[in-house]
Order: sequence, then C-alpha cells, then structure tokens
Amino acid sequence: MQRYLAALNAHDADAVAGCVSVDFVNEHTAALGRTVIGRARYRARLDGFLAEFVDLRYEVEELLADADRAAVAYRMSFRLASAGRAPVRIRGVFRFRVDADGLIAHRVDYWDSGEVHRQLAGAPDPPPAPGSGAGGPA
Repeated sequence: MQRYLAALNAHDADAVAGCVSVDFVNEHTAALGRTVIGRARYRARLDGFLAEFVDLRYEVEELLADADRAAVAYRMSFRLASAGRAPVRIRGVFRFRVDADGLIAHRVDYWDSGEVHRQLAGAPDPPPAPGSGAGGPA
C-alpha cells in the first residue's frame, strides 16, 4: 500500500498500475467516484485521472494492517483541472486486500463527494479559454 500511495504521489501511472493485480477491483463508494475492474482498464484511466487531479497528494493519517488486509485513513489534496485548478482537500479511507504476490487485489475508497462540491462552490469560475471571446460564464 505504501508503494502504491508513493506512486500516486509521484504521478507515475505505470508504477501505480504495477502495484495492482490483473483482476484488480477499484471500488468507489462516493457518488463522484467510478468503480473499475481489471488492471488494464484501471491503467487506461490513470493518465486522465492524474491530469484532472493536478498536484495530487495523499497524506497518510493512519495505517492499520492485518494479514492480507489494510485500511489507510488519508488526507487527499489536489487542484481540479476542470474547475480552473481550484484547490480541494478532503479526508477519506482506503480499504485494501492484497493477494499472495503482494499486489493490491481490491481497493475500496470512502470519501465525501459532497465536500468536494462544497469546496468547489466557493472557487472562482475558471478563466475563459484563450481566443474564445468569452467574457464570463454563459
């Protein structure tokens, strides 16, 4: 799990995907999250995720481990590209199950998507795209 989080913090999609099993389940409980199954499908989405979550950083608050299972309480910070790089900071918890090869087989992510909305509601509108002629929101 620590290697996985370090790869996410390094924004290294290949290293992140290298930490998960072929049949990896990436399960989200938040309304804004999207569950995906399989390393190949997960890897295919990582570049877009890392581009959208600019300056992504996970800080571990607590790590609990027992045999092939672990839970990590975290603080996640990023700047959301689609919201004009507005800063967001949320808390959440990962639950992990690791396979016999030491790869993450299943990850469940718990975080409050309502908190993301609350923080973004206070963010200024992104500037118009260069050359768009737009002077503000339509």
